[in-house]
Amino acid sequence: MKLKLKQLESLLGGLEQFSNPKVELEQYPTGPHIAARMLYTAENSFGDVTDKLVADFGCGCGTLGAAAALLGAEQVIAIDIDSQSLEIASVNAEDLELDINFIQCNIMNLEWRGQTVDTVVMNPPFGTRKKGADMDFLCVALKVASGAVYSLHKTSTRDHVKKAALRDFNASSAEVLCELRYDVPQLYKFHKKKEVDIAVDLWRFVPKRNQRKVT
Repeated sequence: MKLKLKQLESLLGGLEQFSNPKVELEQYPTGPHIAARMLYTAENSFGDVTDKLVADFGCGCGTLGAAAALLGAEQVIAIDIDSQSLEIASVNAEDLELDINFIQCNIMNLEWRGQTVDTVVMNPPFGTRKKGADMDFLCVALKVASGAVYSLHKTSTRDHVKKAALRDFNASSAEVLCELRYDVPQLYKFHKKKEVDIAVDLWRFVPKRNQRKVT
């Protein structure tokens, strides 16, 4: 039986999040509402999750990867540079009895050759600490995905993201599926407010050499 959107969001809402987030890695939790909407849309609108090999880039605490597994992905590979994040993600997977493969690796050093996975999902660093980090993630994702890439980017960067994806990163299409409100909690010392809403776009990118008709 396929999960409904609210069921998926409820399951993701019980996951453990960062206990000691690292600002240099721009570690912010991906909320259950956004994660559920992202993966539910990928599956129910495009068929990009169930029975697919899905990679979660910069997985953090593993929320997107868990959502993919809950929606019936054949295999989920979750990748992050931070060992502490992977420990939390592993516990979350165990709690939900999900079989997810975790890899500690810098996405930029990923030595996959060719299009290795069907679908990449990610909530990349927005590039506020390291300029261009979001584009670095997108570039690699479009190289390894054979079907589609789903990614979150600040709405304020929409024109830049589209231009880079189509012109520089070999995407055949770059579509904003919806605009979402990303709740950023007060995690770091420089945060003055208890919570801030950031407008983010949910994107779907298709690599140029794998244009597919959606039936």
